[in-house]
Amino acid sequence: MSLVRFYPLSDINSLHRQMNRLFDEITSWDNPNNTLLKPSIELFDQDNSLVLKVLVPGINKKDIDISVTRETVKISGEYRHQEENKDNGYYVSEFNYGKFERTVNLPVVIQNEKVTADYSDGILTLNLPKVEEVKNKVFKINLGEEKQSSLEAQADNN
Repeated sequence: MSLVRFYPLSDINSLHRQMNRLFDEITSWDNPNNTLLKPSIELFDQDNSLVLKVLVPGINKKDIDISVTRETVKISGEYRHQEENKDNGYYVSEFNYGKFERTVNLPVVIQNEKVTADYSDGILTLNLPKVEEVKNKVFKINLGEEKQSSLEAQADNN
């Protein structure tokens, strides 16, 4: 039987960190000083490339800035508030205005100089081609030849 050292405060410290993280997330949603929005993304793998879709409806193409490195993609921009019409007042407005930014760490290295982008119906689609070494290459391995050559080597030694 082995002895296990008991640390009663480790569980409490872990719970404390988790609660702090939860409260930080909750307060950032309702904090008017935190104007940085995060658009929703979808990242999926195709054979030779990754495809990143970013949901940015109601924004002009010229207001989107895309920066791509070999390991990350950063999309930023701004939702601009239209001029208010003094004749018609707002009863309610749930639109979010302000700057948005999203940085996505990629699971594989890409060829950042060959990235293509398309913006249609409020969805920004980036095609991120993978680096040659990262692509899943299939190699056929023949075990029969390997066994045969080892048997020949044994025969030569005898």
